Amino acid sequence: MKYAIALIALSIATAATAQIAPAPATPAAPATPAAGAKFTLDTPLADLVADPAAKAVLDKDLPGLTTLEGFDSFKGASLNQVVPFSNGALTPEKLAQVAADLAAIK
Repeated sequence: MKYAIALIALSIATAATAQIAPAPATPAAPATPAAGAKFTLDTPLADLVADPAAKAVLDKDLPGLTTLEGFDSFKGASLNQVVPFSNGALTPEKLAQVAADLAAIK
């Protein structure tokens, strides 16, 4: 998993350096977030890690993501935005789990 997440960081950092516009992301979770959800897959990662409960979800569901050396280079993006750069590491199943866990945060 750490290798896959490292690929995400490298891909995102490379795209940011080259100023390549990312491909449009297709939502992996339901398009409509749960009513009243505080966080979704479209919330910037920086906002998620700023909240202890949301950071705990990321650390549980995507271990190692928030501690990557290159995390600062893509923390302004949402999980939906990093999907195209994940080389398949962010599967629809993983994203659905993250979405459900984030939606449970009140």
